[in-house]
Amino acid sequence: MVLLFLVLLSLTFITLDFRGDGGGITGGLRHGVESFFSPIQSLVGAVVEPIGNAFSGITDYGALEDENARLKDRIADLERRAAVGDDVRKELADALALQDLSFVGSIPTVSARVVSTPVSNFEQVIELDKGSDKGIDVGMPVVTAAGLAGRVTEVTSHRSRVQLLSDSTSAVGVLLPTSNERGAAEGEGTDRDLVIDFIEPEVKVASGEVVVTSGVGGSFPPGIPVGNVAHSKAVPGELQRSVTLRLSADLARLNMVKVLQWKPQR
Repeated sequence: MVLLFLVLLSLTFITLDFRGDGGGITGGLRHGVESFFSPIQSLVGAVVEPIGNAFSGITDYGALEDENARLKDRIADLERRAAVGDDVRKELADALALQDLSFVGSIPTVSARVVSTPVSNFEQVIELDKGSDKGIDVGMPVVTAAGLAGRVTEVTSHRSRVQLLSDSTSAVGVLLPTSNERGAAEGEGTDRDLVIDFIEPEVKVASGEVVVTSGVGGSFPPGIPVGNVAHSKAVPGELQRSVTLRLSADLARLNMVKVLQWKPQR
């Protein structure tokens, strides 16, 4: 209340100041009041100025928050664009790598994109965006630039399902070229090496040795790279050597593949 009274009194003398010429009683009163109110005006200014600055700060903070939100949106948009760019570059690289596959020979091929990946560790099945309308049929091998990936098990007019070599029910006849030994590589589930059966205990198998399809059984054409020997040892008392196979094709990162238009020879 005291502060309000002093402010009103100050306004009164300001009004008198406008009306008078600074002389006489009014002038004297004005000068006296000015001397009296000068410290009070400074006090009022000291109280009011921080309040004004606070309101200004609140306004500036809101603008800063808006700018931060816009920057975050921009960063998110750039990250999305970068991810799309990486996908496009990988797809292009895969497509180029599939153009010249020496192990395919004269077998006709169909390029396809992977549109669905495995949903479990042991049922390793993918889906392709091409089907019977492009000449794909059940039993046809599916390869990457690195080697064999699996075979077609189901076909519709526009889609194909492929059982990968890592599937727990998959098996492929293989050949170890160094020893000319033949066996069968069986899937063990995702992220696990294949197991090669039927290799005699006395056969020498070197770690890293290349393994290709044997063509035995007619399920796959011969000579397609399957992988490399990851581990080999003779187990006392066993009738076959323990051999594991590391696949050449990266089944966890399939993008573009080729379907070989080759029918199983039953």
